[in-house]
Amino acid sequence: MSAVQCLAEENIWFEKPHYDEAERRFYEGANGPCTHSQSSSASGDQDLVARVKSLELENQRMQKVVEDLRAALLKLESRVQVLERSPAAPVPCANSVKVENGGGDEEDDDIDLFGSDEEEDAEAEKLKEGRIAAYAAKKSKKPALIAKSSILLDVKPWDDETDMAKLEECVRSVVADGLLWGQSKLVPVGYGIKKLQIGCVVEDDKVGTDLLEEEITKFEDYVQSVDVAAFNKI
Repeated sequence: MSAVQCLAEENIWFEKPHYDEAERRFYEGANGPCTHSQSSSASGDQDLVARVKSLELENQRMQKVVEDLRAALLKLESRVQVLERSPAAPVPCANSVKVENGGGDEEDDDIDLFGSDEEEDAEAEKLKEGRIAAYAAKKSKKPALIAKSSILLDVKPWDDETDMAKLEECVRSVVADGLLWGQSKLVPVGYGIKKLQIGCVVEDDKVGTDLLEEEITKFEDYVQSVDVAAFNKI
């Protein structure tokens, strides 16, 4: 038997290193996924704990809101109880209120809850009359408004020899209730003739321009004519 045949018949495992390497790789691969699964499980547990804590905080906030609402509701209820215990103010009514009772006696058909208002009407009428009388008395004490006018008259003489000082004296001698003479001046007309321009203030109800012209023209020795140069209401 040759040496080769002897070796072939020997039970020798020539491929053992390859199997060892394959076994090592197999266990390394098996241990790898197991480690990853453990880390994933730990991460999941941490997320769950964080969510639980978040829910607990939110629950605490909700409890505080509920407590605040409950306190506000208690305050509101106490205020309502106080208002219910306080007496209601009476509602004023001008006319008496009548309550009709369909099944009662005739005496109960008209019930005056607030009493008759005749006395109140009489007092209101007296108060109104008193105010009217006081207003009328106050108004009567005020001085009445007197209508007045400002008048400017042109008084012309006969000629240049007329004594203008005497003419003005005659004009101012006209006296009447409600007449007040003012300033005057001589205004040249022509050919050496001057006219007297004089102003006055009159009360419209007492003195008019017709009266002034009539009284002034009575001095016919000095006055030729009288004209109204200006007329203004005051």
